[in-house]
Amino acid sequence: MIEVMIVEDDPMVREINSKFLKRIEGFTLYKAVSNLEDAKKYIALKKPDLILLDVFLPKENGLDFLKWIRGQEIDIDVILITADKSIERIQDAFRFGVVDYLIKPFSFERFKEALIQFKSRYYKFKKNDEIEQKDLDKLISSSNTSQSEEDFAKGLNKYTYRSIWDEIEKSNYEDVTAEELAEKLGIARVTVRRYLEYMEKENKIEKLVEYGKVGRPQYKYHKI
Repeated sequence: MIEVMIVEDDPMVREINSKFLKRIEGFTLYKAVSNLEDAKKYIALKKPDLILLDVFLPKENGLDFLKWIRGQEIDIDVILITADKSIERIQDAFRFGVVDYLIKPFSFERFKEALIQFKSRYYKFKKNDEIEQKDLDKLISSSNTSQSEEDFAKGLNKYTYRSIWDEIEKSNYEDVTAEELAEKLGIARVTVRRYLEYMEKENKIEKLVEYGKVGRPQYKYHKI
């Protein structure tokens, strides 16, 4: 499980973000704190994998905390969650290595998208000592490209796309079927097939046809 710390002074927002986190598979809340002093204390006790960090804190600034983490060479990833929309602040955040930047108010779908992208990269790096350029390019593209509805054929949705792709990533190059994915994700099989067809056109997956003695052939897919 990926352990997460939430640093947020507003108790209502802190509770909302904690509940959002519980709804996403593969993550667990380590601590939710309201100030940077407590954040540093709990990091010293046990280092989380990811921090969801607010910028505007009473008499404190989340970006200063981010810079402190980098200065101490503590290997923790950070997603900023803030109402600050200024370009200067956003540029500063990415220069100091945040993996995503969520502007309040945001939807659960956008929150989940950020966490799923992080999880994909986290496990990809964790299970490999080295990575080929083509695989790194795919990873960078999926993490940094903001895909809009216009990027897909009519009727396709970026959140559904990434949910299906996340399951394919977890298959570790084993064959999967539309039926299996539909059951895991709670999505109609015909919908899953549309996304699989799109991914096949992107050359991300390969379709295999398995012929049985009777009935229709079964289609299986695996990551390229």
